[in-house]
Amino acid sequence: MTEPLDLSTDVLVIGGGPAGTWAALRARRAGADVVLVDKGYCGTSGATAPSGTGVWYVAPERSAREQAKASREALGGYLADHHWMDRVLDQTYENMNLLADEGRYPFPVDPDTGLQIRTGVQGPEYMRRMRAWIKRAGVRILDHSPALELLVDADGQVRGAAGYRRQADRDYRITAGAVVIASGGCAFLSGALGTNVDTGDGALMAAEAGASFSGMEFANAYGIAAAGSTVTKTAYYGYATFFHADGRVLEGAGSSKGRSVIARTLLTEPVFAQLDRADPQVQQMMRAGQPNFFLQLDRRGINPFTERFEVTMLAEGTVRGTGGIDIVDDTCATSVPGLFAAGDAATRERICGGFTGGGSHNAAWAMSSGSWAGTGAARFARTVARVTASELRPAGRAGLRPTGRPTLDTATVLAAARDELLPVEKNLLRGGPRLQAALGQLEGLWADATRSLGASGEERVRARQGAAITAVGRWIYHSALARTETRGMSKRSDHPDLDPAQHHHVLTGGLDTVWTRTGAVRNSLLVAS
Repeated sequence: MTEPLDLSTDVLVIGGGPAGTWAALRARRAGADVVLVDKGYCGTSGATAPSGTGVWYVAPERSAREQAKASREALGGYLADHHWMDRVLDQTYENMNLLADEGRYPFPVDPDTGLQIRTGVQGPEYMRRMRAWIKRAGVRILDHSPALELLVDADGQVRGAAGYRRQADRDYRITAGAVVIASGGCAFLSGALGTNVDTGDGALMAAEAGASFSGMEFANAYGIAAAGSTVTKTAYYGYATFFHADGRVLEGAGSSKGRSVIARTLLTEPVFAQLDRADPQVQQMMRAGQPNFFLQLDRRGINPFTERFEVTMLAEGTVRGTGGIDIVDDTCATSVPGLFAAGDAATRERICGGFTGGGSHNAAWAMSSGSWAGTGAARFARTVARVTASELRPAGRAGLRPTGRPTLDTATVLAAARDELLPVEKNLLRGGPRLQAALGQLEGLWADATRSLGASGEERVRARQGAAITAVGRWIYHSALARTETRGMSKRSDHPDLDPAQHHHVLTGGLDTVWTRTGAVRNSLLVAS
Protein backbone atom coordinates (compact mmCIF):
# COMPACT_ATOMS: atom_id res chain seq x y z
CA MET A 1 0.00 0.00 0.00
CA THR A 2 1.00 3.61 -0.53
CA GLU A 3 1.13 6.17 2.26
CA PRO A 4 -2.25 6.76 3.97
CA LEU A 5 -4.53 9.46 2.63
CA ASP A 6 -4.65 12.17 5.29
CA LEU A 7 -7.64 14.53 5.35
CA SER A 8 -8.96 17.11 7.79
CA THR A 9 -12.56 18.27 8.07
CA ASP A 10 -15.05 19.77 10.49
CA VAL A 11 -17.52 16.86 10.45
CA LEU A 12 -16.88 13.27 9.44
CA VAL A 13 -19.96 11.16 8.68
CA ILE A 14 -19.53 7.38 8.71
CA GLY A 15 -22.22 5.80 6.55
CA GLY A 16 -23.94 6.81 3.34
CA GLY A 17 -27.55 5.72 3.83
CA PRO A 18 -30.45 8.07 4.61
CA ALA A 19 -29.22 8.93 8.11
CA GLY A 20 -25.70 9.63 6.88
CA THR A 21 -26.73 11.71 3.88
CA TRP A 22 -29.16 13.79 5.91
CA ALA A 23 -26.45 14.29 8.55
CA ALA A 24 -24.01 15.43 5.86
CA LEU A 25 -26.56 17.79 4.32
CA ARG A 26 -27.51 19.41 7.62
CA ALA A 27 -23.89 19.73 8.73
CA ARG A 28 -23.11 21.57 5.49
CA ARG A 29 -26.11 23.84 6.01
CA ALA A 30 -24.73 24.62 9.45
CA GLY A 31 -21.53 25.85 7.83
CA ALA A 32 -19.27 22.83 8.32
CA ASP A 33 -16.84 21.20 5.94
CA VAL A 34 -18.02 17.60 5.62
CA VAL A 35 -16.47 14.32 4.52
CA LEU A 36 -18.67 11.22 4.23
CA VAL A 37 -17.20 7.72 4.05
CA ASP A 38 -19.22 4.72 2.94
CA LYS A 39 -18.40 1.02 3.11
CA GLY A 40 -20.07 0.68 -0.30
CA TYR A 41 -21.13 3.25 -2.88
CA CYS A 42 -23.12 6.04 -1.27
CA GLY A 43 -26.58 5.99 -2.82
CA THR A 44 -26.70 2.26 -3.47
CA SER A 45 -25.53 0.54 -0.28
CA GLY A 46 -27.62 -0.26 2.76
CA ALA A 47 -31.13 -1.48 3.53
CA THR A 48 -33.00 1.53 2.12
CA ALA A 49 -31.36 1.74 -1.31
CA PRO A 50 -32.91 -1.39 -2.89
CA SER A 51 -36.39 -1.15 -1.39
CA GLY A 52 -39.58 0.83 -1.30
CA THR A 53 -40.42 2.17 2.13
CA GLY A 54 -43.21 4.01 3.87
CA VAL A 55 -42.36 7.08 5.91
CA TRP A 56 -43.95 8.25 9.19
CA TYR A 57 -45.19 11.43 7.50
CA VAL A 58 -48.18 12.92 9.30
CA ALA A 59 -49.74 16.33 8.68
CA PRO A 60 -49.35 18.75 11.61
CA GLU A 61 -52.89 18.25 12.86
CA ARG A 62 -53.34 17.50 16.53
CA SER A 63 -55.71 14.53 16.20
CA ALA A 64 -53.69 12.94 13.41
CA ARG A 65 -50.44 13.32 15.35
CA GLU A 66 -51.94 11.94 18.57
CA GLN A 67 -53.32 8.94 16.71
CA ALA A 68 -49.96 8.37 15.01
CA LYS A 69 -48.15 8.39 18.35
CA ALA A 70 -50.65 6.08 20.04
CA SER A 71 -50.67 3.51 17.22
CA ARG A 72 -47.63 1.58 18.44
CA GLU A 73 -47.46 2.62 22.08
CA ALA A 74 -48.65 -0.73 23.46
CA LEU A 75 -46.67 -2.78 20.92
CA GLY A 76 -43.51 -1.01 22.06
CA GLY A 77 -44.16 -1.73 25.72
CA TYR A 78 -44.80 1.92 26.59
CA LEU A 79 -41.11 2.76 26.35
CA ALA A 80 -41.38 5.50 23.71
CA ASP A 81 -40.87 9.17 24.59
CA HIS A 82 -43.55 11.61 23.39
CA HIS A 83 -41.06 14.48 23.32
CA TRP A 84 -38.98 12.58 20.78
CA MET A 85 -42.00 11.39 18.83
CA ASP A 86 -43.22 14.97 18.47
CA ARG A 87 -39.78 16.08 17.30
CA VAL A 88 -39.53 13.27 14.75
CA LEU A 89 -42.99 13.97 13.36
CA ASP A 90 -42.10 17.65 12.95
CA GLN A 91 -38.66 16.99 11.43
CA THR A 92 -39.89 14.27 9.09
CA TYR A 93 -42.67 16.51 7.80
CA GLU A 94 -40.11 19.26 7.14
CA ASN A 95 -37.58 16.92 5.54
CA MET A 96 -40.03 15.19 3.22
CA ASN A 97 -41.25 18.56 1.99
CA LEU A 98 -37.64 19.65 1.53
CA LEU A 99 -36.91 16.42 -0.34
CA ALA A 100 -39.71 17.26 -2.75
CA ASP A 101 -38.73 20.89 -3.27
CA GLU A 102 -34.94 21.01 -3.08
CA GLY A 103 -34.14 17.31 -3.40
CA ARG A 104 -36.33 17.12 -6.50
CA TYR A 105 -37.86 13.81 -5.52
CA PRO A 106 -40.72 12.90 -7.90
CA PHE A 107 -43.45 11.94 -5.46
CA PRO A 108 -46.60 10.47 -7.06
CA VAL A 109 -49.62 12.74 -7.39
CA ASP A 110 -53.08 12.00 -6.03
CA PRO A 111 -55.37 12.19 -9.10
CA ASP A 112 -58.27 13.44 -6.98
CA THR A 113 -56.53 16.29 -5.17
CA GLY A 114 -53.59 17.00 -7.46
CA LEU A 115 -51.32 16.95 -4.38
CA GLN A 116 -48.16 14.92 -4.03
CA ILE A 117 -48.34 11.79 -1.88
CA ARG A 118 -45.37 12.08 0.47
CA THR A 119 -45.93 9.06 2.71
CA GLY A 120 -43.28 6.86 1.12
CA VAL A 121 -40.24 6.71 -1.12
CA GLN A 122 -38.68 4.29 -3.57
CA GLY A 123 -35.25 3.55 -2.14
CA PRO A 124 -33.23 3.55 -5.39
CA GLU A 125 -34.58 6.95 -6.46
CA TYR A 126 -34.48 8.39 -2.93
CA MET A 127 -30.85 7.52 -2.34
CA ARG A 128 -29.76 8.50 -5.87
CA ARG A 129 -31.17 11.96 -5.23
CA MET A 130 -29.70 12.19 -1.73
CA ARG A 131 -26.24 11.49 -3.15
CA ALA A 132 -26.68 14.12 -5.85
CA TRP A 133 -28.05 16.59 -3.30
CA ILE A 134 -25.15 16.33 -0.86
CA LYS A 135 -22.63 16.52 -3.70
CA ARG A 136 -24.23 19.76 -4.88
CA ALA A 137 -23.98 20.99 -1.29
CA GLY A 138 -20.21 20.39 -1.30
CA VAL A 139 -19.89 17.19 0.73
CA ARG A 140 -16.80 15.14 -0.16
CA ILE A 141 -17.74 11.46 -0.55
CA LEU A 142 -15.27 8.59 -0.22
CA ASP A 143 -16.94 5.49 -1.66
CA HIS A 144 -15.80 1.93 -0.99
CA SER A 145 -13.97 3.28 2.06
CA PRO A 146 -15.05 1.42 5.19
CA ALA A 147 -14.07 3.02 8.48
CA LEU A 148 -12.14 0.62 10.70
CA GLU A 149 -11.70 2.56 13.93
CA LEU A 150 -12.16 5.92 15.60
CA LEU A 151 -9.34 8.32 16.45
CA VAL A 152 -9.38 9.92 19.89
CA ASP A 153 -7.29 12.57 21.61
CA ALA A 154 -5.57 12.42 24.98
CA ASP A 155 -8.81 13.34 26.75
CA GLY A 156 -10.80 10.57 25.04
CA GLN A 157 -12.65 12.94 22.74
CA VAL A 158 -13.46 11.50 19.31
CA ARG A 159 -11.58 13.46 16.66
CA GLY A 160 -11.82 11.39 13.49
CA ALA A 161 -11.52 7.90 12.06
CA ALA A 162 -9.18 5.67 10.12
CA GLY A 163 -10.14 3.21 7.42
CA TYR A 164 -9.33 1.55 4.15
CA ARG A 165 -9.99 2.58 0.54
CA ARG A 166 -10.72 -0.68 -1.20
CA GLN A 167 -10.35 0.40 -4.83
CA ALA A 168 -7.13 2.27 -4.17
CA ASP A 169 -5.71 -0.34 -1.74
CA ARG A 170 -4.84 2.56 0.52
CA ASP A 171 -5.46 3.44 4.15
CA TYR A 172 -6.92 6.78 5.16
CA ARG A 173 -6.94 8.91 8.27
CA ILE A 174 -9.45 11.72 8.67
CA THR A 175 -9.23 14.17 11.54
CA ALA A 176 -12.41 16.01 12.42
CA GLY A 177 -14.00 18.30 14.94
CA ALA A 178 -16.82 15.78 15.39
CA VAL A 179 -17.91 12.40 14.03
CA VAL A 180 -21.39 11.11 13.21
CA ILE A 181 -21.82 7.33 13.20
CA ALA A 182 -24.59 6.52 10.74
CA SER A 183 -23.21 3.16 9.66
CA GLY A 184 -26.45 1.22 10.04
CA GLY A 185 -27.39 -1.56 12.41
CA CYS A 186 -26.34 -5.19 12.55
CA ALA A 187 -28.12 -8.01 10.70
CA PHE A 188 -25.39 -10.63 11.27
CA LEU A 189 -24.81 -11.19 7.52
CA SER A 190 -28.16 -13.00 7.35
CA GLY A 191 -28.61 -12.29 3.65
CA ALA A 192 -31.61 -9.96 4.08
CA LEU A 193 -31.72 -7.51 1.18
CA GLY A 194 -29.31 -4.58 1.51
CA THR A 195 -27.95 -5.57 4.92
CA ASN A 196 -24.56 -7.07 4.07
CA VAL A 197 -22.95 -3.73 4.93
CA ASP A 198 -24.82 -3.70 8.25
CA THR A 199 -22.48 -5.66 10.48
CA GLY A 200 -22.34 -3.51 13.62
CA ASP A 201 -19.01 -1.86 12.77
CA GLY A 202 -20.15 1.54 14.04
CA ALA A 203 -21.39 0.02 17.30
CA LEU A 204 -18.01 -1.61 17.94
CA MET A 205 -16.14 1.60 17.14
CA ALA A 206 -18.41 3.57 19.47
CA ALA A 207 -17.94 1.06 22.30
CA GLU A 208 -14.16 1.22 21.91
CA ALA A 209 -14.42 4.96 22.48
CA GLY A 210 -16.58 4.41 25.58
CA ALA A 211 -20.16 4.78 24.28
CA SER A 212 -23.06 2.82 25.75
CA PHE A 213 -26.18 1.25 24.23
CA SER A 214 -29.89 1.12 24.95
CA GLY A 215 -32.60 -1.34 24.01
CA MET A 216 -30.29 -4.02 22.68
CA GLU A 217 -32.71 -6.72 23.86
CA PHE A 218 -35.00 -5.44 21.11
CA ALA A 219 -32.61 -6.60 18.40
CA ASN A 220 -34.32 -9.87 17.54
CA ALA A 221 -36.23 -8.78 14.45
CA TYR A 222 -36.88 -11.45 11.84
CA GLY A 223 -38.46 -10.81 8.47
CA ILE A 224 -40.52 -13.27 6.46
CA ALA A 225 -39.14 -13.97 3.00
CA ALA A 226 -39.90 -16.36 0.19
CA ALA A 227 -37.52 -19.31 0.40
CA GLY A 228 -34.46 -18.52 -1.67
CA SER A 229 -35.21 -14.78 -1.65
CA THR A 230 -33.54 -11.93 0.20
CA VAL A 231 -36.60 -9.63 0.26
CA THR A 232 -38.15 -9.31 3.73
CA LYS A 233 -41.27 -7.27 2.98
CA THR A 234 -43.10 -8.64 5.99
CA ALA A 235 -45.98 -6.15 5.70
CA TYR A 236 -47.11 -7.87 2.52
CA TYR A 237 -47.68 -11.07 4.47
CA GLY A 238 -50.50 -9.30 6.26
CA TYR A 239 -52.48 -10.35 3.17
CA ALA A 240 -51.33 -13.97 3.41
CA THR A 241 -52.70 -17.24 4.65
CA PHE A 242 -50.03 -19.63 5.92
CA PHE A 243 -50.04 -23.38 5.52
CA HIS A 244 -48.39 -26.50 6.88
CA ALA A 245 -46.52 -28.69 4.43
CA ASP A 246 -49.56 -30.96 4.15
CA GLY A 247 -51.85 -28.09 3.13
CA ARG A 248 -53.52 -27.43 6.48
CA VAL A 249 -53.89 -23.78 7.50
CA LEU A 250 -51.24 -22.80 10.04
CA GLU A 251 -53.40 -21.36 12.79
CA GLY A 252 -52.14 -18.20 14.47
CA ALA A 253 -49.58 -17.40 11.78
CA GLY A 254 -51.47 -14.30 10.71
CA SER A 255 -51.92 -12.93 14.24
CA SER A 256 -49.86 -10.43 16.21
CA LYS A 257 -47.79 -13.43 17.38
CA GLY A 258 -47.57 -14.83 13.86
CA ARG A 259 -43.83 -14.69 13.45
CA SER A 260 -43.30 -16.77 16.57
CA VAL A 261 -45.82 -19.32 15.29
CA ILE A 262 -44.05 -19.51 11.93
CA ALA A 263 -40.64 -19.74 13.59
CA ARG A 264 -41.68 -22.66 15.81
CA THR A 265 -43.19 -24.48 12.86
CA LEU A 266 -40.07 -23.99 10.76
CA LEU A 267 -38.07 -25.92 13.37
CA THR A 268 -39.79 -29.14 12.26
CA GLU A 269 -41.34 -28.58 8.82
CA PRO A 270 -41.54 -26.10 5.92
CA VAL A 271 -44.14 -23.34 5.91
CA PHE A 272 -46.00 -22.04 2.86
CA ALA A 273 -47.85 -18.79 2.18
CA GLN A 274 -50.34 -17.43 -0.32
CA LEU A 275 -51.30 -13.75 -0.63
CA ASP A 276 -54.91 -14.73 -1.10
CA ARG A 277 -56.40 -11.87 0.91
CA ALA A 278 -55.24 -9.15 -1.48
CA ASP A 279 -57.95 -7.95 -3.86
CA PRO A 280 -57.04 -6.91 -7.44
CA GLN A 281 -56.54 -3.26 -6.49
CA VAL A 282 -54.26 -4.15 -3.59
CA GLN A 283 -52.34 -6.59 -5.80
CA GLN A 284 -51.63 -3.80 -8.26
CA MET A 285 -50.48 -1.47 -5.48
CA MET A 286 -48.21 -4.14 -4.03
CA ARG A 287 -46.51 -4.79 -7.35
CA ALA A 288 -45.98 -1.08 -7.93
CA GLY A 289 -44.73 -0.45 -4.39
CA GLN A 290 -42.20 -3.28 -4.14
CA PRO A 291 -41.36 -4.80 -7.54
CA ASN A 292 -38.40 -6.79 -6.24
CA PHE A 293 -40.68 -8.72 -3.87
CA PHE A 294 -42.24 -10.40 -6.90
CA LEU A 295 -39.16 -10.72 -9.09
CA GLN A 296 -37.89 -14.11 -7.99
CA LEU A 297 -41.44 -15.49 -7.73
CA ASP A 298 -42.21 -14.36 -11.29
CA ARG A 299 -38.99 -15.94 -12.51
CA ARG A 300 -40.08 -19.24 -10.99
CA GLY A 301 -43.50 -18.99 -12.57
CA ILE A 302 -45.29 -18.59 -9.24
CA ASN A 303 -48.32 -16.31 -8.89
CA PRO A 304 -48.21 -15.56 -5.13
CA PHE A 305 -51.84 -14.40 -5.13
CA THR A 306 -53.19 -17.73 -6.42
CA GLU A 307 -50.43 -20.22 -5.56
CA ARG A 308 -48.64 -21.25 -2.40
CA PHE A 309 -44.90 -20.69 -2.04
CA GLU A 310 -42.44 -21.71 0.63
CA VAL A 311 -41.28 -19.06 3.12
CA THR A 312 -38.43 -18.69 5.56
CA MET A 313 -37.32 -16.12 8.15
CA LEU A 314 -34.21 -13.93 7.92
CA ALA A 315 -32.64 -12.17 10.89
CA GLU A 316 -32.67 -8.38 10.68
CA GLY A 317 -31.21 -7.62 14.12
CA THR A 318 -30.91 -3.95 14.96
CA VAL A 319 -31.69 -2.92 11.37
CA ARG A 320 -35.37 -3.65 12.07
CA GLY A 321 -35.07 -3.80 15.85
CA THR A 322 -34.86 -0.72 18.04
CA GLY A 323 -31.61 -1.08 20.00
CA GLY A 324 -28.48 0.92 19.30
CA ILE A 325 -25.98 3.47 20.55
CA ASP A 326 -27.51 5.49 23.38
CA ILE A 327 -28.02 9.20 22.78
CA VAL A 328 -27.98 11.70 25.60
CA ASP A 329 -29.59 14.89 24.27
CA ASP A 330 -31.65 16.38 21.44
CA THR A 331 -28.60 16.67 19.17
CA CYS A 332 -28.15 12.88 19.13
CA ALA A 333 -24.84 13.23 20.94
CA THR A 334 -23.52 10.10 22.63
CA SER A 335 -21.92 9.98 26.06
CA VAL A 336 -18.52 10.41 24.37
CA PRO A 337 -17.55 14.01 23.51
CA GLY A 338 -17.33 14.59 19.78
CA LEU A 339 -19.33 11.49 18.86
CA PHE A 340 -22.89 11.57 17.51
CA ALA A 341 -25.12 8.70 16.32
CA ALA A 342 -28.03 8.50 13.89
CA GLY A 343 -30.31 6.09 12.06
CA ASP A 344 -30.16 2.36 12.70
CA ALA A 345 -26.84 2.77 14.53
CA ALA A 346 -28.60 4.78 17.26
CA THR A 347 -31.29 3.52 19.62
CA ARG A 348 -34.76 3.95 18.15
CA GLU A 349 -36.47 3.37 21.51
CA ARG A 350 -37.12 7.10 21.75
CA ILE A 351 -39.94 6.84 19.20
CA CYS A 352 -40.68 3.09 18.97
CA GLY A 353 -40.06 1.70 22.42
CA GLY A 354 -39.45 -2.02 22.12
CA PHE A 355 -41.06 -2.68 18.76
CA THR A 356 -40.71 -1.57 15.16
CA GLY A 357 -40.55 -3.06 11.69
CA GLY A 358 -39.46 -1.99 8.24
CA GLY A 359 -39.91 1.54 6.94
CA SER A 360 -42.30 4.08 8.48
CA HIS A 361 -40.84 4.96 11.90
CA ASN A 362 -37.41 3.68 10.84
CA ALA A 363 -37.32 5.91 7.77
CA ALA A 364 -38.53 8.90 9.77
CA TRP A 365 -35.96 8.26 12.50
CA ALA A 366 -33.15 8.01 9.96
CA MET A 367 -33.81 11.38 8.35
CA SER A 368 -34.66 13.11 11.63
CA SER A 369 -31.83 11.79 13.79
CA GLY A 370 -29.45 12.30 10.87
CA SER A 371 -30.53 15.94 10.63
CA TRP A 372 -30.03 16.55 14.35
CA ALA A 373 -26.74 14.70 14.53
CA GLY A 374 -25.34 16.56 11.53
CA THR A 375 -26.36 19.94 12.91
CA GLY A 376 -25.13 19.05 16.40
CA ALA A 377 -21.80 17.80 15.10
CA ALA A 378 -21.28 20.99 13.08
CA ARG A 379 -21.93 23.14 16.13
CA PHE A 380 -19.67 21.01 18.30
CA ALA A 381 -16.87 21.15 15.73
CA ARG A 382 -16.83 24.95 15.97
CA THR A 383 -15.86 24.67 19.65
CA VAL A 384 -12.64 22.70 19.11
CA ALA A 385 -9.36 23.38 17.36
CA ARG A 386 -8.17 21.25 14.47
CA VAL A 387 -5.61 18.55 15.21
CA THR A 388 -3.22 16.41 13.20
CA ALA A 389 -3.35 12.63 13.00
CA SER A 390 -0.09 12.40 14.93
CA GLU A 391 -1.83 13.95 17.95
CA LEU A 392 -4.45 11.20 18.07
CA ARG A 393 -4.47 7.54 19.00
CA PRO A 394 -6.43 4.82 17.21
CA ALA A 395 -9.07 3.18 19.40
CA GLY A 396 -9.54 -0.09 17.49
CA ARG A 397 -8.81 -3.41 19.16
CA ALA A 398 -10.26 -6.80 18.16
CA GLY A 399 -9.56 -7.59 14.53
CA LEU A 400 -6.91 -4.90 14.29
CA ARG A 401 -4.58 -5.22 17.29
CA PRO A 402 -4.83 -8.62 18.94
CA THR A 403 -3.08 -9.01 22.27
CA GLY A 404 -1.36 -12.17 21.05
CA ARG A 405 -0.39 -13.83 17.78
CA PRO A 406 -3.03 -13.35 15.03
CA THR A 407 -3.81 -17.03 14.48
CA LEU A 408 -7.62 -16.94 14.46
CA ASP A 409 -9.27 -17.17 11.05
CA THR A 410 -11.86 -14.48 10.26
CA ALA A 411 -14.24 -16.96 8.61
CA THR A 412 -14.18 -19.07 11.77
CA VAL A 413 -15.19 -16.08 13.92
CA LEU A 414 -17.99 -15.04 11.58
CA ALA A 415 -19.39 -18.57 11.37
CA ALA A 416 -19.27 -19.09 15.13
CA ALA A 417 -20.92 -15.73 15.91
CA ARG A 418 -23.66 -16.23 13.34
CA ASP A 419 -24.36 -19.72 14.71
CA GLU A 420 -25.40 -18.08 17.98
CA LEU A 421 -27.37 -15.16 16.51
CA LEU A 422 -29.17 -16.33 13.37
CA PRO A 423 -31.19 -19.36 14.56
CA VAL A 424 -34.75 -18.46 15.58
CA GLU A 425 -34.61 -20.94 18.47
CA LYS A 426 -31.85 -18.86 20.07
CA ASN A 427 -32.58 -15.21 19.28
CA LEU A 428 -36.35 -15.10 18.64
CA LEU A 429 -37.83 -17.94 20.69
CA ARG A 430 -35.97 -16.87 23.80
CA GLY A 431 -35.62 -18.69 27.09
CA GLY A 432 -33.12 -18.22 29.90
CA PRO A 433 -31.09 -21.42 29.41
CA ARG A 434 -30.89 -20.94 25.63
CA LEU A 435 -29.81 -17.32 26.06
CA GLN A 436 -27.19 -18.28 28.62
CA ALA A 437 -25.80 -21.02 26.41
CA ALA A 438 -25.56 -18.76 23.35
CA LEU A 439 -24.02 -15.97 25.40
CA GLY A 440 -21.44 -18.35 26.82
CA GLN A 441 -20.31 -19.24 23.31
CA LEU A 442 -20.08 -15.57 22.33
CA GLU A 443 -18.11 -14.69 25.47
CA GLY A 444 -15.55 -17.34 24.66
CA LEU A 445 -15.42 -16.23 21.04
CA TRP A 446 -14.83 -12.61 22.07
CA ALA A 447 -11.95 -13.63 24.33
CA ASP A 448 -10.40 -15.57 21.46
CA ALA A 449 -10.95 -12.67 19.04
CA THR A 450 -9.31 -10.07 21.28
CA ARG A 451 -6.34 -12.35 21.71
CA SER A 452 -5.91 -13.86 18.25
CA LEU A 453 -8.02 -12.12 15.56
CA GLY A 454 -5.98 -9.82 13.36
CA ALA A 455 -5.47 -9.19 9.66
CA SER A 456 -3.86 -6.89 7.15
CA GLY A 457 -4.99 -5.03 4.05
CA GLU A 458 -8.58 -5.54 2.96
CA GLU A 459 -8.99 -8.61 5.18
CA ARG A 460 -9.14 -6.18 8.13
CA VAL A 461 -12.64 -5.21 6.98
CA ARG A 462 -13.86 -8.79 7.41
CA ALA A 463 -11.98 -9.20 10.67
CA ARG A 464 -13.68 -6.14 12.10
CA GLN A 465 -17.05 -7.44 10.93
CA GLY A 466 -16.43 -10.66 12.83
CA ALA A 467 -15.44 -8.77 15.96
CA ALA A 468 -18.41 -6.39 15.64
CA ILE A 469 -21.03 -9.10 15.17
CA THR A 470 -19.63 -10.93 18.19
CA ALA A 471 -19.66 -7.77 20.31
CA VAL A 472 -23.19 -6.81 19.28
CA GLY A 473 -24.40 -10.32 20.07
CA ARG A 474 -23.00 -10.08 23.60
CA TRP A 475 -24.78 -6.78 24.25
CA ILE A 476 -28.01 -8.25 22.88
CA TYR A 477 -27.99 -11.35 25.04
CA HIS A 478 -26.81 -9.59 28.20
CA SER A 479 -29.69 -7.14 27.77
CA ALA A 480 -32.20 -9.92 27.00
CA LEU A 481 -31.19 -11.75 30.18
CA ALA A 482 -31.51 -8.52 32.17
CA ARG A 483 -35.13 -8.07 31.03
CA THR A 484 -36.90 -10.90 32.86
CA GLU A 485 -40.30 -10.30 31.27
CA THR A 486 -41.97 -10.15 27.87
CA ARG A 487 -42.14 -6.59 26.50
CA GLY A 488 -42.10 -5.32 22.94
CA MET A 489 -40.07 -7.56 20.66
CA SER A 490 -38.21 -9.22 23.54
CA LYS A 491 -40.30 -12.24 24.44
CA ARG A 492 -39.16 -14.74 27.07
CA SER A 493 -40.74 -18.20 27.25
CA ASP A 494 -39.65 -18.39 30.90
CA HIS A 495 -41.07 -14.92 31.65
CA PRO A 496 -44.15 -14.70 29.38
CA ASP A 497 -45.86 -11.72 31.04
CA LEU A 498 -45.19 -8.00 31.10
CA ASP A 499 -43.87 -6.87 34.48
CA PRO A 500 -44.92 -3.31 35.44
CA ALA A 501 -41.87 -3.11 37.71
CA GLN A 502 -39.64 -3.37 34.61
CA HIS A 503 -41.01 -0.28 32.86
CA HIS A 504 -37.48 0.95 32.18
CA HIS A 505 -34.77 0.94 29.54
CA VAL A 506 -31.93 -1.57 29.70
CA LEU A 507 -28.56 0.08 29.11
CA THR A 508 -25.43 -1.88 28.30
CA GLY A 509 -21.84 -1.48 27.20
CA GLY A 510 -18.31 -2.64 27.78
CA LEU A 511 -15.90 -4.74 25.77
CA ASP A 512 -14.09 -7.43 27.75
CA THR A 513 -16.61 -7.15 30.57
CA VAL A 514 -20.17 -6.32 29.56
CA TRP A 515 -22.34 -4.44 32.04
CA THR A 516 -26.08 -3.69 32.19
CA ARG A 517 -28.13 -1.23 34.18
CA THR A 518 -31.59 0.32 34.00
CA GLY A 519 -32.54 3.75 32.70
CA ALA A 520 -35.67 5.76 33.42
CA VAL A 521 -38.42 6.11 30.79
CA ARG A 522 -39.41 9.71 30.08
CA ASN A 523 -42.67 11.16 28.74
CA SER A 524 -44.37 7.83 28.01
CA LEU A 525 -48.10 7.42 27.62
CA LEU A 526 -48.10 5.01 30.56
CA VAL A 527 -46.49 7.60 32.82
CA ALA A 528 -48.62 10.45 31.45
CA SER A 529 -51.83 8.54 32.08
